[in-house]
Amino acid sequence: MADSQQIKEAEDKMGKAVHACREELAVIRTGRASPKLVEHLQVEYYGSKVPLNQIAGISVPEARQLVITPYDRNALSPIEKAINASELGINPSNDGTIIRLSFPPLTQDRRKELIKVARERAEEGKVAVRNVRRHVKDEMEHLERDGQMSEDDLRRQEKDLQRVTDHNVAEIDEVLAAKERELLEV
Repeated sequence: MADSQQIKEAEDKMGKAVHACREELAVIRTGRASPKLVEHLQVEYYGSKVPLNQIAGISVPEARQLVITPYDRNALSPIEKAINASELGINPSNDGTIIRLSFPPLTQDRRKELIKVARERAEEGKVAVRNVRRHVKDEMEHLERDGQMSEDDLRRQEKDLQRVTDHNVAEIDEVLAAKERELLEV
């Protein structure tokens, strides 16, 4: 039946929105160092923009330190520039072969700011999920008007669509709650 196909497509698109939201929240800096914070930084390397994780190894030797080891020494300076231009707010230290990023403990005010940012990103994810729901619902109503779906099938499908939407919104709420706990952890 074509209508259940629409629910599957909605689930897929909503899942992608949740995944994107999860990625957005992973980039928000907590008191701990994580490769996720820098691996997608765009570095100007030989005339093109390249994600950092493609031109360097990233490791976490200590809880508050990241070590970036470029595969090519010529990439040190462009990596430093990309880090300085990013929203990390951390000065890289370069010893000629590797770059160290030391993460200072977060102040209470900074934690509150980051929680606000996390909530905004989570809300954007929820809006994306709701937009998928609205689009699919419009498609189903169009099918019902064209006589390709009965009114009863439409109501059933709308309930299924709402169930899928609620599940994905709840998943975003869980990811946000985990991020807030992580940010408040001292």
